[in-house]
Amino acid sequence: MATESEENGTEMQNEVEASAYSLARCKLENLLNKSMRIRMTDGRTLVGLFLCTDRDCNVILGSAQEFLKSTDSFSQGEPRVLGLAMIPGHHVVSIEVESESLQTTTHGL
Repeated sequence: MATESEENGTEMQNEVEASAYSLARCKLENLLNKSMRIRMTDGRTLVGLFLCTDRDCNVILGSAQEFLKSTDSFSQGEPRVLGLAMIPGHHVVSIEVESESLQTTTHGL
């Protein structure tokens, strides 16, 4: 049988975990419909609007454009329009939120 202090400790731990989950969820919700740049393991970069993610870190981008890894530093090439794109979490190297996307939110209030 658990003592009262053990039960209180478990309750506090559950509250802390719930609070951390709520904070993370809030941060993700604030990123919805923001422009993101995702670099992938094969060198491609996708730019689009963040629409959703899941527990496996898969990401859905809307109005996505694909930029191929250029072989020389001078040729960037034309982006390929993808539209709606799903990026598997295990292929994501980095995610950046474009600063203009964040600034429009803060100045729009």
